[in-house]
Amino acid sequence: MPVRVLIVDDDALVRAGLSMILGGVPDLRVVGEVSDGAEVLPAVEAYHPDVVLMDIRMPRMDGLAATEALRRTPQPPEVLILTTFDVDEYVLRALRAGASGFLLKDTPPAEIVQAIRRVAAGEATLSPTVTRRLIAHVTGSDTPGRRDASLRRDRAVRLLGGLTDREREVAVAIGRGWSNAEISSALFMSVATVKAYVSRLLTKLEMNNRVQVALLVHDADLV
Repeated sequence: MPVRVLIVDDDALVRAGLSMILGGVPDLRVVGEVSDGAEVLPAVEAYHPDVVLMDIRMPRMDGLAATEALRRTPQPPEVLILTTFDVDEYVLRALRAGASGFLLKDTPPAEIVQAIRRVAAGEATLSPTVTRRLIAHVTGSDTPGRRDASLRRDRAVRLLGGLTDREREVAVAIGRGWSNAEISSALFMSVATVKAYVSRLLTKLEMNNRVQVALLVHDADLV
C-alpha cells in the first residue's frame, strides 16, 4: 500500500511542486492539500493520511498549533515539518509536540521522498548537525528557551536516570541521529532488538516518537 500524504502549505506553488514530486513516486500518494493549519483536522478525518507534510508559517493557524492539535487526537498520522532556519525555535517546539522530524524547504526532492518513507516506517527524520544548531539557537540566546533550559535539563536527567544502562545507550544513540541499523552495528545487537528497545523507551518515557527521545538526550547534555 502506498504511503498516504497530506500537504499543508499556504503557498500554492509549494503545494503544486510537492504534489508533482510525490505524484511521480509509486509508493507515495498525495491524498489531499490544504492551505492552513485550521484545515488540518478536517482534512485528516476526510483523507486518513499516514504522513502530514506541514508548513510552519500560515495565516490563521500555524503548523506548530496544528501539530499540537493533531497529536492530541487518537491515532494521529505522523507529522513531518517543512520549514526554514529563521523559525528555529518553532521547529523545536513542534518536535517536542510530537512531530517526527523536519525538512528545510531547499531539501532535494529525493531526500524529501526518503524522509517521508522513513517517517511512515516509524523512524525519525532528524539531522544531528541541524538539531545541534537549533538547540544552540534557542538555548544560547536570551529567550524563554534559555530561561527554562535548566528546568528541561533537570527533567531530562531525572527521566533518563530511570532507564537501564542499555536503554540509556540506545537513547544516546537516538540522540545522535542514528538509524536502527547504525545502532545495531554500534551496540552489537540485532535490528529487531533495537526496535524492541526503542518501543520500550517510548513507553517508559511516555513519548510519541524518536525525535522526542533525541531532544531529551540533548536536554540532558549527553550528546
